[in-house]
Amino acid sequence: MHKRGTTLYWWRVPEATTQGIHITVTPEYVPNRSNPATRQFFFAYNVTIENEGTAPAKLVSRHWIITDGTGTEEHVRGPGVVGEQPRLEPGEGFRYTSFCPLSTPVGSMEGTYQMVRDDGTEFDAVVPQFTLAMPHALN
Repeated sequence: MHKRGTTLYWWRVPEATTQGIHITVTPEYVPNRSNPATRQFFFAYNVTIENEGTAPAKLVSRHWIITDGTGTEEHVRGPGVVGEQPRLEPGEGFRYTSFCPLSTPVGSMEGTYQMVRDDGTEFDAVVPQFTLAMPHALN
C-alpha cells in the first residue's frame, strides 16, 4: 500500500471516482511478449486505487469487460485483484500491474471493483474505460 503521490503524464490518464474510491489506469503495449505475425498482442495495465473518502473500504471482487478490435466482448469475474483483497483506510492506496492478451492490435477494457465498507455496505467502484493499443495502431 502507498500514500497518494503525484505523477505527471503527457496523455490523459483514465480515471474515475465512486463513493470516494479513485481509480486510475495506465495501459501499455508489451512488444517482447507480442507477435503481430500470429495476431498475438500483449498489454500491461497499471491500476492505482485510492481511498479519498472518509470510511475504509475493502475490494472483494472484480468484473472486467474486455473488448477486442472486432467488438467481441469477454467478461472476466473473480475475487480480488492479483490474488489480493486490499482494505483501504482513508488516504491509503493500492497499486498493481496485470496483463491482457488480445488477438487484435487495438481493444479496450473497463469494469468495476466490488467494494465493501466496514458496516457491510457494498458498492461498485467504476474502473474507467481505457484503450489497449499497439503503438501507431490508432493512426
